[in-house]
Amino acid sequence: MQFTINQLAELLNGEVIGNGETTVSKIGPLDKAGAGTISFLHNPKYESQLYTTEAEAVIVNKKLKLKEPVQPVLIAVDDPYSSLTLLLKQYQKLTLQVKEGIEEPAYLGTGTTIGDSVYRGAFSYIGNNTTIGNNVKLYPQVYIGDDVSIGDNTVIFSGAKIYSKSVIGRNCVIHAGAVIGSDGFGFAPQPDGSYEAIPQVGNVVLEDGVNVGANTTIDCGTMESTVIKAGAKLDNLIQVAHNVVIGENTAIAAQAGISGSAKIGKNCIIAGQAGITGHLEIADQVTIGAQAGIPKSIKTPGSVVLGSPAFEIRDFKRSYALFKNLPDMASRIKDLEKKVLNLPPIKE
Repeated sequence: MQFTINQLAELLNGEVIGNGETTVSKIGPLDKAGAGTISFLHNPKYESQLYTTEAEAVIVNKKLKLKEPVQPVLIAVDDPYSSLTLLLKQYQKLTLQVKEGIEEPAYLGTGTTIGDSVYRGAFSYIGNNTTIGNNVKLYPQVYIGDDVSIGDNTVIFSGAKIYSKSVIGRNCVIHAGAVIGSDGFGFAPQPDGSYEAIPQVGNVVLEDGVNVGANTTIDCGTMESTVIKAGAKLDNLIQVAHNVVIGENTAIAAQAGISGSAKIGKNCIIAGQAGITGHLEIADQVTIGAQAGIPKSIKTPGSVVLGSPAFEIRDFKRSYALFKNLPDMASRIKDLEKKVLNLPPIKE
């Protein structure tokens, strides 16, 4: 697919500097871009690459003052990074829309409703009494259970599993190997030391615009719903346990784990490998650092915590400054002890 710079500038609400009829068909980094490629300059650190790049066009900041002539056509915008994000989203949308129709073999259960322009990849399975919206893309080997609802424009990549009764909103993206609706980890201890599985009869609800990364698992509720609210973004390899609620536009990085019945606020940031104990609450706009352990609720909106167990980042940094000096401090204490022990006795 080819686009003129004028077309892209209109999309990005930018100003063209150069020949707007120049066409591009690819997106690439500034230092590796070639003919037919559009790139971007966001960080002034890389401005020197603008004067040597072989890109056909570059998205730049309106405030940029050129130090020398440039070869590519420029699209001047308020925020190059946001403009690139918009461009990539549109590019991805166009490439995903190409998929349409039914590849064989593909299974369809009874009582199921399929919307318009749906793509069903080879070896995909759709159960009974399920509703699939318009323009949904189900890549090969996707499994959709019974009584599932999937909203318009949602994309589910190869090998993802959507268990029965799950509700997936519109404009969601679920990546390969993700599991939505598996049993929560519920077992009742028995007098003989064994465990009895507690049936998990709830479901999972993903609201509109949720992204779920590859091999992420979201367990169904025991009797209610595990809920991922609108706009939340989950990275790869995340575990979300039963009855968890994750608020709107919260972003969670890879390998984080959230225990059962935890309630996460909106617009939070949870970094990689963080662990959150069950049955606690995290306020809105909280940032949890990488590998942090959260043993109790965080009730102050906007808090930033780090460490395991986690506490306020300013206190953590002060504590860490002491901690990393402990070997030196221990050595100095030993030297002082020797000196004190070798002092001559005090004469009365």
